[in-house]
Amino acid sequence: MQILPVILAGGTGSRLWPLSREQYPKQFLALQPPEFSSVAASSPPLSMLQQTLARLAELDALSPLVICQEEHRFLAAEQIRSCTSQPNHLLLEPQGRNTAPAIALAALLAQESPDCLSLEDSDPLLLVLAADHLITDTAAFTEAVRTALPLADSGKLVTFGIPPQSPETGYGYIKRGAALGTGFGTGFEVAQFVEKPDLNTAREYLVSGHYYWNSGMFLFHASAYLQQLSQFRPDILSACRQSVVSPERDQDFIRIDSVAFAGCPAESIDYAVMENTREAVMVPMEAGWSDVGAWSSLWELSPKDAASNVVIGDVLTEQSHHCYLRADSRLVATVGLDNVVVIETKDAVLVAAKEKVQEVKAIVAQLKAAQRPECELHREVYRPWGKYDQVDSGGRHQVKHITVNPGEKLSLQMHHHRAEHWVVVSGTAKVTQGDKTWLLTENQSTYIPVGVVHALENPGKIPLEIIEVQSGSYLGEDDIVRFEDRYGRK
Repeated sequence: MQILPVILAGGTGSRLWPLSREQYPKQFLALQPPEFSSVAASSPPLSMLQQTLARLAELDALSPLVICQEEHRFLAAEQIRSCTSQPNHLLLEPQGRNTAPAIALAALLAQESPDCLSLEDSDPLLLVLAADHLITDTAAFTEAVRTALPLADSGKLVTFGIPPQSPETGYGYIKRGAALGTGFGTGFEVAQFVEKPDLNTAREYLVSGHYYWNSGMFLFHASAYLQQLSQFRPDILSACRQSVVSPERDQDFIRIDSVAFAGCPAESIDYAVMENTREAVMVPMEAGWSDVGAWSSLWELSPKDAASNVVIGDVLTEQSHHCYLRADSRLVATVGLDNVVVIETKDAVLVAAKEKVQEVKAIVAQLKAAQRPECELHREVYRPWGKYDQVDSGGRHQVKHITVNPGEKLSLQMHHHRAEHWVVVSGTAKVTQGDKTWLLTENQSTYIPVGVVHALENPGKIPLEIIEVQSGSYLGEDDIVRFEDRYGRK
């Protein structure tokens, strides 16, 4: 039987702000220190998406299908390409519609367009995983999936339950039913799905031994899921089916009908199918799992110093205990703190009581209401050709440190409102300005007047770094007219 991993990478991770932001959410971040990574230490460390891909190594699975939002497509493609030699299959969601429609798209592609995913079997087992979960015991994860295979192959919808380690109020629970018959390992019927409980109820669940954390991981045949979805949410199935009538393949990306998908209701797989079907079963998975839903989760999982502090980056502490302290760009010093989270980035600092970190999402809501860029972008912004760091800005000027990866090229473009000065810091720049093209090397510079068509390319073998000084009446990123673009952004 063929296993098609379906990795859901469309979340925003707002409770992990300021590190996780809309344009660079937590699944693309290396949040965890290497000491408790489930895969071998690497340089640079693996993102959570890359760790999810890496833990599939022992399953003999097909090339994964990663489902992500349109605006994350280049980020996801680059991270996948850097850690696997398998072909990329990236399904782009025009809008987020939660997990039930996303999984339906994967199942329909497998059933109706198997060539799009290089499938020989149009009814594979779909192993549905979140891209932003942590699993520290890869061997236990692999064993649980193998245990679930005969159940899923028999037509059941398998969910994986995590034996609780504490009375957690941030997770939904699965109540275990009767054990399944011989031949099905340690599987159980699902007696009930229950919502996130209060603390007293969570304590009762822990003592009873009959309740498991709902991991949000699943295994089932594509046909089995679609059959249950047609029974309980035919409206979702209909909209998704219309969306994939004629999928388009564009490099690594699979595009669907955005208009048809816009009419699809948003719903989770739990509400749409799992809480209604009679075919749901559960397999326990004791693999050091966490959904890393808040900074407190990372404190619980990370190695601590003698004062029970988790310290990452350039941090000094004095009389501080039980804290999670992270410095990304400068020195952070704490005195006399207890049970506090401090997260420092280039453009924002979060200070929160550890027991209140779930409320970070309220800060993100305030930022969004005020239309502040800190909810969406970091100061350092990644692009398909590399990245830029917005070093300084004023009323009529902006300074960026731009890094162009070897062999990459920015679009052929022009600006209506700004001129640009480029100074090469390292590497070699191939500059196009109007009908002229020439090379610049370290310490050389050029000037791009307003309205002149231009492009920047790195023809070399090392990263190209330049300082760009913009000046003009309007400096927004939307003042770009593209004429040619190798990344499909024209």
